[in-house]
Amino acid sequence: MASVATPDPAPLEHAAEELRQRGIGAGLATLLRDIRARLAHGEFGALPVVVGLAGIWTFFQIQEPAFLTARNLSNLILQIAVVGTIAIGLVLVLLLGEIDLSVGSLAGLCAAVLGVLIVNHGWPWWGAIVAMLAVGAASGAFQGAWIALLRVPSFVVTLAGLLAWLGVQLRVLGDAGTLNVFDQNILNLTTSYLADAWGWLLALGLSVAYAATHLITQALRRRAGLAAQPVVVVIARTLGLAAVLFAGVAVLNSATGVPTAGVILLGLVILFQWLTTRTKFGRCVYAIGGNAEAARRAGIKVGRIRIYVFMLAGLFAAVGGLLSVSRLAAASTQTGGGTLLLEAIAAAVIGGTSLFGGRGYVWSALLGALVIGSVSNGLDLLAQPPEVKYMVQGAILLLAVTIDAVSRRAQTSP
Repeated sequence: MASVATPDPAPLEHAAEELRQRGIGAGLATLLRDIRARLAHGEFGALPVVVGLAGIWTFFQIQEPAFLTARNLSNLILQIAVVGTIAIGLVLVLLLGEIDLSVGSLAGLCAAVLGVLIVNHGWPWWGAIVAMLAVGAASGAFQGAWIALLRVPSFVVTLAGLLAWLGVQLRVLGDAGTLNVFDQNILNLTTSYLADAWGWLLALGLSVAYAATHLITQALRRRAGLAAQPVVVVIARTLGLAAVLFAGVAVLNSATGVPTAGVILLGLVILFQWLTTRTKFGRCVYAIGGNAEAARRAGIKVGRIRIYVFMLAGLFAAVGGLLSVSRLAAASTQTGGGTLLLEAIAAAVIGGTSLFGGRGYVWSALLGALVIGSVSNGLDLLAQPPEVKYMVQGAILLLAVTIDAVSRRAQTSP
C-alpha cells in the first residue's frame, strides 16, 4: 500500500514564529509603509473607489435614513446583479486594452433566445439556459476572431455587433415583442434568498478561504526567497474582510436574507479574480494589455487569448441577459437596451480598470457596479429626475478616468 504524504507544517510554524517575533506594531508599520509607497508611485488601487463609495453611502444616509436599511440594501444588490455580471466580461476586455460595445445587445439577444425556447418551443429551463449561454459565447468568439485574425479594431467590430445583435434580437422575438417567462427555476435566480444559517456559513467560508490562500502564498514566497507580507498584515486584512462580510450578512438576514443573485455575482467575481491573478491565462491577459508586441515576442498566442477573452465577454453578457429575464419575468425588445451598456462600461472603469490596458482587477466590476447602483438607488429614493442621475454618473465616470490618467503619468514619470 502506498504511503500517504503528510502536509509539511514548516510554513505554518514559520508564520507563527514571525508573528511572535515581529509583533503587531511592526506589521502595521510595514503595512503603512507599503500603502505610502504605493500612493507615492500613483498606485491608488481600489482606495479611491472605496473612499468614494463610503462618501456616497454617507451622503444618501444623511439625506434619506431608509438608504442603509436591510430591505434597501437587498434591493441594491438585485439592482446591480445584471450590470455587475456584464462588467466582469468588460473588465477582461479592458485588461487587453480593447473595448466591447456589443454586450448590451448581446444580452438582449440571449434573453430573447431563452424566452423563445421556453415559451414558444417548450424547452426545459436548463436546456434553454445552456442554449443561450452557447449563443453568447459563440457570438463573442466570432467577434474576437474577427478582431484577432483580420486585425480590425475592436471598436468597429463590436459597434457593428451592437447593431447586428440588436437586429437578430428583434427577429427572434418577432411580432410578439415581449415574452413573459414564468418558469419558477428562472425566477428563483433573483427572487430567492439564502437561509440565515447559509448566509453565516458563506461569510465564514469566504473569510477562512481568504486567510488560508494568502497565508499559503506568503509562505511559499518566503520559501522561494521572495519578498512577502508579514503574517500580521494578512491577519489584519482577513479580520477587516470578515468584519465587512459578517456585518453585511447580519444586516441582510434582518430582512429577507442574502439574495441568490448577489451570491452568483460574488461567486463569478471570485472565480475570475482567481483566474486572472493565479493562472497562466490571466498572466497572458495582463501581458498583452501591457504590451501586445512584447507579449507576442515572448511566445504568447496573442490572437488566441483575444478570442478567448471576447468569448468570455459574450458569455457574461448571456448571464446578464438571464438575470434580466429572471428579474423582469420577461424577455422583450427593451432587454439589454437603454443605458445597460454604458453602465456596464462605467462600472468597469469606475471600479479601477484602466482604459489603457494591463491594469485592474475583476473586483473592479463589483466595486464599480456598487458605485453606479448606489448613486441610482439613492437618487431614486430622493425622487430626483433621470437627468440628474445621468449627470452625476457622468461626473463620477469622468473623475475615475481622470484618476486613472493621473496615476498612469505618475508611474511613467522619472
